[in-house]
Amino acid sequence: MKAGSVLRRFKQRVRRRRLQRLGVDVTHRCATRLVGSGSGAWTVCPDGLDQHSVVYSFGAGTDISFDLELHRLTGATVHIFDPTPRSVAWMRSQALPDGVFFHPLGIAGHDGEITFHPPRRASSSHFSPVQRYRDPASGDRVTAPVERLSTIAARLSHSRVDLVKMDIEGGEYDVIADLVADPLPLGQLLVEFHHAYATIPVARTVQAVSSLESIGLRCFHISERTYEMSFLSVS
Repeated sequence: MKAGSVLRRFKQRVRRRRLQRLGVDVTHRCATRLVGSGSGAWTVCPDGLDQHSVVYSFGAGTDISFDLELHRLTGATVHIFDPTPRSVAWMRSQALPDGVFFHPLGIAGHDGEITFHPPRRASSSHFSPVQRYRDPASGDRVTAPVERLSTIAARLSHSRVDLVKMDIEGGEYDVIADLVADPLPLGQLLVEFHHAYATIPVARTVQAVSSLESIGLRCFHISERTYEMSFLSVS
């Protein structure tokens, strides 16, 4: 095994033990399946996901392998959301199958607009609603429309969403706080937490996971990187 792989696995174990000491760990068991490819893969509980299911996927970037594979495997209707300019341009160049829809809209804890900070690399599509670096990244900030989860569901006439995936570059904390304050029935919630950012303490993730548990969402998977977590409703 290469030295780089050994070091990466060591860091992952250290991060996992740190989360466990802070009370964040898998608390529910179910059959799981990895869906998608590479960095775009997520772990889901496939039971109960079928052609009648509704999926919301927030944060497309330039990788929708998860969304397309989940639709192919289950027949679920998938709504993909991303308001940032590089992702919008890329998504509009894609030929989406029937049953997969794109919305140039973001999710937040309020309805309105958000200012997104640019990534360091000009080739990256990962704009963030938080200032993720202690020294600001070069490049222009952009303003884009966002809505609360409940607003989006009402506009699309959904009283329940079977699976929500969020990879929204630090914006997940406000969304989770809003979801807890005004719960929308969910089947599963997949979240990438961004306490790796210099400006986001791990305590925010600990609090977010605790609040999700308070509304009946239990963690059934934590990725090797430890940032991606999957939750299942048991209420």
